[in-house]
Parts: sequence; C-alpha cells; structure tokens
Amino acid sequence: MSPCTEGTGATASAAGHDNRGMRHANHTRSRSRRRPQADLSGRDRLPSLTGLRFWAALLVVLYHLSRQIGEIPGVSQTVWYGRSGVTFFFVLSGFVLAWTYDGKAVPAKVFLWRRFARIWPLMAVTGALSVAVWIWLGQTAMVSAKSVVANLFLVHAWMPDTVKGANPAAWSLSDEAWFYLLFPLLMALPAFRSGRGRRWIWVLTCAGVVLVWLSGALLSDVATRVWALDYLPLTRMLQFMLGVAAGLAVARGWRPPVGLWSAVALTAAWHLALIPWSWYTSDADWFGPLQASQLLSTPLFALLVAAAARADLEGRRTGLSGRWTVRLGHWSFAWYLIHEIVIRPWRAMYGRPDDLIATALVWLLVIVVSQALSGLAYHWVEHPLERMLRAAGPQPPRPAEPAVTPAPRTAPDADTPVCPTRPRVSGAGPRG
Repeated sequence: MSPCTEGTGATASAAGHDNRGMRHANHTRSRSRRRPQADLSGRDRLPSLTGLRFWAALLVVLYHLSRQIGEIPGVSQTVWYGRSGVTFFFVLSGFVLAWTYDGKAVPAKVFLWRRFARIWPLMAVTGALSVAVWIWLGQTAMVSAKSVVANLFLVHAWMPDTVKGANPAAWSLSDEAWFYLLFPLLMALPAFRSGRGRRWIWVLTCAGVVLVWLSGALLSDVATRVWALDYLPLTRMLQFMLGVAAGLAVARGWRPPVGLWSAVALTAAWHLALIPWSWYTSDADWFGPLQASQLLSTPLFALLVAAAARADLEGRRTGLSGRWTVRLGHWSFAWYLIHEIVIRPWRAMYGRPDDLIATALVWLLVIVVSQALSGLAYHWVEHPLERMLRAAGPQPPRPAEPAVTPAPRTAPDADTPVCPTRPRVSGAGPRG
C-alpha cells in the first residue's frame, strides 16, 4: 500500500464529518445573523451595564431637579427618591471590578493607582469648578479649608461637617475610595471564591442592609441619622460587597432568577411603592422612605445588574447597548459630578419657576447644558487624564514568554514518496 493512499477510508469519513461541520457552521452563522452576539472584545464588553449607568445618572439628576427647581406632576413623584441611583452605582462598581479583575494577578498598588486615575482627576477639576461657583454665590461656608482638603483626600464622607463641602455630589467618591481599599482583601476571602460562600454573602448582605435601616431607630438626631445611613462608607459597604459577589457569580455562569425586564419591572415597582409610603410618613422619620429607598433597593439593583450582564453574555438584545446610550453611559460620571453645579447658580439667580411650562423648560435647559459640559469633561479631562496617569503609574508584571526550541528539519529521502499533509484538528488546539 502506497504511503500516499494509506487511510483513504478514514479520509472519506473525515470528509463526511467536514461536510456536516460546514453545514453546522452555516446554520450557526445564520442564527448569528438573526441574533447578533455581544462584542466582548472591546472596551464595552458588557455594554448594557454602560447603558444602565446613564439611566441611573438620569434618576439622580431628575431627583435633584424635582427637589431644587420644581416638580413636574407624575415624573417628580416617580423620581422623588431617585437618589437611590447612587446605590445602583455602588452595586455596579463592585460587580464590574469583580468581573474585570477575577483571575488576574494584578498587584494591589497597580489596582489602586488605576482606580485613583479613574476618579481623582475629574473629581479635582469639578471640585474646583464647584468651589468657584460657591464663592461666586457668596456661600463660602461650603468651601472651608477643612472640607476642601478632605475632598481632595477622598475622606470627606467620614465626617458630618465635610461630607457636603466643595462639590456635594462627590461624597460618593469618598465611599468608593474606601471600597477600593477593601476590594483586594475581599477578592482574597475564601467565601467569595465558592458558590456556597457567595450565597451566604447574598443572604448576609441583604439582611445587613435591613438591619442598617432598622438601626435608624437608635439615632434620634435627624442630621446624624442621615449622615450615618446615607453617607458613611461603613454602612454603604454592604452594597459594594453584594455587587462583588454578583460579579463573581455571573463570571462563573450563574443566571439570576429573573430576566432583565423582570428586574427592571421590580426596580420600577419598588420606586412606585415609595410614593404612597411617603403619604403616611415623613422623610425625617427613621421608618420613612428616604433611607429605605437607598438601603432596601440593594438586592433589586444587584439582580438588575446581573440580569443585564447575563443578557449581554448570551447575545440577547436589551435595548440598553445602543450607540448613544453607551456614549451617554460613558459621560454619566461627569454628568453626576456636574449637573448640580449647573442647577445651583440658576436657582440662586432666578429661584424656582412659577408654572409647569417654565419648570419643564428649566429642566430641559439644565439637562442639555450639563450633558454638553459632561461630554466635554469626558473627552478633554476624564478620559485623557486617566490614560496619562495609568501610563505614568505602576504597571502589572508582564508574563514571561516561554522559550521555543525549533524542531530539527530533516530532508525526506529521495526514494520516499511525499504525501500532502493535512493539519490535525483538535478541540484543545495545537499540541506542538
């Protein structure tokens, strides 16, 4: 038997398998055209989460517009407790960090420098802008040296008298800085590395936010209670931890018990339920909806984030990953820090509008102006400074490249026929 004809039967069988493989590949491509797969290779590997960032920021913006400029019937009642969007960002932060750094050997100093480069430059620039507006308005009590220094060092949320100084919206970054310090420790805990441990973390964090809310009954002073339950990083930490647990679970294949739009419906129903709740209690009461809206929404936001991420991973259309939604999601950090700086001088100069049409026009003006400033801040400040600082700071160690020794090449014997070779196909890839 000639070496060139040996195994012809096996070759024919393989050809049959190849034909079936080609038909399966064509069928798969056809299905892909009907349902495009999520692009997980670029910057927005979970684009629906970026889109959700815009909607969460919008919730916060409408909350401030309703309370500081004036109410629009129906809309203002729905977003009256929209400050819960900050809770969403805390959960999302834990989820995205766990998803991004899971299984990666990144030194803590590299991680912390990257987070510093991510939040500090824009915080400093918008803080300077906010201080300038406070001084221009003659409200210098908000820009004491203590509050400005605490803001720059990201510790202002730890003290009641500095938490709202400089740029009031930046208090959440003080909490985030605390979360970043804890993150490498959380990722090293065995409980976060096992399915059973993560289930216990879900139970304990959900119970924890309820206990934190109930602890408000022990604080009779309203100002102290608001600071302790709304701003203090220790009480907000549970939201970040639940996000970390959810991110690790989804990275290991966990599917949340509800789909994306069911999670959206649950979140919307929760905010609608706060409306009649507010009819019978005051925000000053510990059992009122103000603290409850921010604390008890934690598990709902964790389900929402997990469901959106799972939909992206499975290539399902979500309506949250459109080009402009993702772009506005990128701008959301700047929008969160800037929008109140735009509201403040308008209210100081013109006060609250007298009628519904004027209120709606001021809302529109603030949204358009603050969004335009946010886009400029993202492209000219936030993104370029982050890239520059990351490049200038510590870098993760590069993996050593394995040495490759080429195999000796021998010329074939002149009397031996040479057959065209076929590449060996293996599901595990080339074996060398």
